[in-house]
Amino acid sequence: MKEQKYSDKKVIALAGNPNVGKSTVFNALTGMHQHTGNWTGKTVGSAEGRFTYSGKEYVLVDLPGTYSLCTHSEEEENAGEFLRSGRFDAVIVVCDAVCLERNLNLVLQTMEITGNVVVCINLLDEAKKKGIEIDTEKLGKRLGVPTVGICARTKQGFPELLSAVQKMSEDKKEPKFPVKYRESTEKAIEILCGTLRKTPNLPLSERYMALRLLTEPKKATEEFKELFCGDKLKNCDISTALERAYRVCGGREKVQDDIPESIVKTAENTADGVVKTNQNKKYDFDRKLDKLFTSKLTGIPIMLLLLLLIFWITAVGANYPSELLQRASGFLTQKLMLLLTNAGVSVWLREMLVNGMFKVLCWVVSVMLPPMAIFFPLFTLLEDFGYLPRVAFNLDHSFRKSGTCGKQALTMCMGFGCNAVGVTGCRIIDSPREKLIAVITNCLVPCNGRFPALINIITIFFAAGSFGICRSVLTA
Repeated sequence: MKEQKYSDKKVIALAGNPNVGKSTVFNALTGMHQHTGNWTGKTVGSAEGRFTYSGKEYVLVDLPGTYSLCTHSEEEENAGEFLRSGRFDAVIVVCDAVCLERNLNLVLQTMEITGNVVVCINLLDEAKKKGIEIDTEKLGKRLGVPTVGICARTKQGFPELLSAVQKMSEDKKEPKFPVKYRESTEKAIEILCGTLRKTPNLPLSERYMALRLLTEPKKATEEFKELFCGDKLKNCDISTALERAYRVCGGREKVQDDIPESIVKTAENTADGVVKTNQNKKYDFDRKLDKLFTSKLTGIPIMLLLLLLIFWITAVGANYPSELLQRASGFLTQKLMLLLTNAGVSVWLREMLVNGMFKVLCWVVSVMLPPMAIFFPLFTLLEDFGYLPRVAFNLDHSFRKSGTCGKQALTMCMGFGCNAVGVTGCRIIDSPREKLIAVITNCLVPCNGRFPALINIITIFFAAGSFGICRSVLTA
């Protein structure tokens, strides 16, 4: 059911894999300026915007970028919960034209939940540069849902997309099931469907509920009871039906392997003949760069050089604006003190306001603002070039030995700019345990605000009591 505040408007969900231009589509449709990024989990919460088409107002909900609707990560859980709740009239699934086959996995999973799906093939311009052509008409016939090719940056294909969304959101359509599973899995699904048929007016299809119960029985049972207010499932003996289903299909592990394998195989068959590649066009440059940036021989040295270059530019470049800000604050401090003196303000109040508050505030701004103003644009530049996922990939093996994952490297880098950003950025990490480790250890990363205090403490308490080369090293 849709939320009460949207009862008079059509709600459109925007789903897709990470880094397919989903947020760019969202911005283009709504006129908003949501930040676009290219690392997994950039959008973990859902953004909302509005757009008007043919005199009707629509609410567009940008779901977190995810590769699957299982609940292995926070992005997958948020996106899956929204789609299963039914609080929408249609779903736009954004796909990358360059790697369509991989994106079709999410399309097929979404189609098992709802029939109100519009497939949006984005980045056609990038695909054209690489000699890739997508037959959208043929793909639409194979999937049985409207399929539109667009370029979000230039808004090419948007009229066709909006027209398809309008038609698809007019009435509720039954989910389509293009994926055929192994015979034993199909029998297990039928056993659960037979049990679920005893419950009338289910908000989700019996087949999809059966698939969810087979893959994630505990989470699915709790979620369905919450969706149905605990009333509709009381006549269904789910646990007994699950035991029978697992016996038929050979156990939970086998069915959990078969379902994703079947989805991938169906995606391959669907993309076959739809994607055409021009062999005369050479597009190996990206692959060569990938090999250079991610190989064991050159990946780590290049990464270290780039990060050291950013830190060096930040440390050296921040000195000049910091000095200018300190001079400006000193000038303003004198003028403010003179103004308060002429106004007859008492000495204690004058000292508290100027030296106690204003001067400290100016010092904090002059110390923290310049490094942050330099570091984050440089870090964003690496993001725009698509290098950040390579950093996480390069360091994943080393971080695994410490009990965490390569994604923490990104949050630690952000922590050098601002520790609060580094800690909040830990939400992109899937595992709760790894996320907790990242939050705790990121708090120890010395950010711009801590550097002056750390330098003073080291100089006063450690360097002052040392001699010779030790004193020089500690002071440095």
